[in-house]
Amino acid sequence: MSDNEYEIIHRETLFQGYYRVDRLHIRQKMEDGSWGAIYSREVFDGNKEAAVVLLFDPKQDKVVLIEELRSGPLSKGDENPYLMEAVAGTVDPGEQPETTAKREALEEAGCTVTELQKIFSYYPAPGCFAERVTLYIGRTQAPAQGGICGLAQEGEYIRVYVMDALKAINLLYTGTFRDAATLIAMQWFALNHTALRSRWLISDTSGAII
Repeated sequence: MSDNEYEIIHRETLFQGYYRVDRLHIRQKMEDGSWGAIYSREVFDGNKEAAVVLLFDPKQDKVVLIEELRSGPLSKGDENPYLMEAVAGTVDPGEQPETTAKREALEEAGCTVTELQKIFSYYPAPGCFAERVTLYIGRTQAPAQGGICGLAQEGEYIRVYVMDALKAINLLYTGTFRDAATLIAMQWFALNHTALRSRWLISDTSGAII
């Protein structure tokens, strides 16, 4: 549909804090070319762009994941509000998602990303959530062991886990991952692990990215 087939009549901000909630008053054109009735939808207009990167060390065949306390499960009364996840962060104004992924990998996991491969972009909940997420697989050198990372000024206390790739894939099937981005990234990784590792290892020996 082109933008002349729908129209935002009015946008009002209902709440503005760390995040924002807007109400959109919308109408769409019908099949006969007439305008339909105006209807309203509330939209959680938070961080509009986010980048997620699953960190993989092909030489050691290791995956690096993080764990942090999440306010959503905490508010829900989840018995375990600590979630094991891929690295993720908000794309700053004027910043590209690739830059965000690399920055967050260093801040949250202490890992330098030397190569990024985009998986795809998606909307987690397009009916009410105005955020687009871009998923990446990021090549890194995994640390010998996990630790604690994060920016204290942002209230971050992040546990870092380093594990064999096959163990991480097994966690996918045992229900350990509970956020959409990590589930999607790990599903992609489970399907592409062998081919990805071979490609990156071959690139080391050839001196060129394949």
